[in-house]
Amino acid sequence: MASVASNASCIFCKIIKGEIPSFKLIETAKSYSFLDIQPTADAHVLVIPKYHGAKLHNIPDDYLADILPVVKKLTKVLHLDENNTPDGEGYNVLQNNGRIAHQMVDHVHFHLIPKRDAATGLEVGWPMQETDFDKLGALHTKLQDELKKLDESEKL
Repeated sequence: MASVASNASCIFCKIIKGEIPSFKLIETAKSYSFLDIQPTADAHVLVIPKYHGAKLHNIPDDYLADILPVVKKLTKVLHLDENNTPDGEGYNVLQNNGRIAHQMVDHVHFHLIPKRDAATGLEVGWPMQETDFDKLGALHTKLQDELKKLDESEKL
């Protein structure tokens, strides 16, 4: 691991380096996956980039591009790919950024959490706002303008 991609005090960087043991599942050149030691369900897995960054926007795209194929392979290993209907077993792929968003370790990580029954796995509250199409339209225009600015600045 390159020195810029590591943080000596980070528990996940220590796991990647082998300084802390883990129940490793899949390791690639850019990703590392292992069983969560405080699972919310059996076979709760973490998938992390081998590049240290606290939030998603801190991680290079090539590391991020490596993660979802690892998650997908793990869904097959955990037999979470066998039910392709909306009913029955499922799973959550969760990634949090910042304390306010429930991130506990300051190293980007993705949770793969099997949801086999109502009693285990991730429980989610989803406080929805009432639909306001005028507000959404104004936000849409603003975001399109921001995307154009970003695209133009990245061309430089």
